[in-house]
Amino acid sequence: MDHHQLVKDCLKGNAAAQRRLYDLFVGPMLGVCYRYTKSMVDAEDVLQEGFIMVFRNLYQFSFSGELGGWIRRIMVNTAINYLKKNSRYQADLLFTDGGLHPVTDDDPEVLLSTKELAELIRQLPPGYQAIFNLHAIEGYSHVEIGKILGIKEGTSRSQYARARALLISWINKISAVNKNENSYARPKV
Repeated sequence: MDHHQLVKDCLKGNAAAQRRLYDLFVGPMLGVCYRYTKSMVDAEDVLQEGFIMVFRNLYQFSFSGELGGWIRRIMVNTAINYLKKNSRYQADLLFTDGGLHPVTDDDPEVLLSTKELAELIRQLPPGYQAIFNLHAIEGYSHVEIGKILGIKEGTSRSQYARARALLISWINKISAVNKNENSYARPKV
């Protein structure tokens, strides 16, 4: 599908083209929104707000990059703004300037499905979750994250390190449980 022509048709007010653009990106963008929120209802709210922003600002799409990437950035920014203004998340988005916790470079010895790993990430406190998603998933630098969230670069690094350490500890616990279950489940020959 030619995204450039689709954008041009949307800008002309073509409702069918707008619906095609929405249908093309709704699934992946709902996934993006869900990574930042704690419920599907909140993710759908973010998605709705995000698509409103997409259609309001579609004239700013420069055709120099990928349309999906441009829409993704809008969704991420909409999700972060939603977290900042939603009272359910505000208390959990307090960022501290504490020092870095040591983080091991050891990779956990467990195989998790993408869905299981995503669920672990969703269990992080919202502040950790937002920074982890922005850095590890979306690829933002800590400088960029600091600007987006209004925090210092060092705070972003610290929160990311804490989120990563917490995820590693959870994965290691899952690994230990799995090893114990497997040793009992398999008879030794």
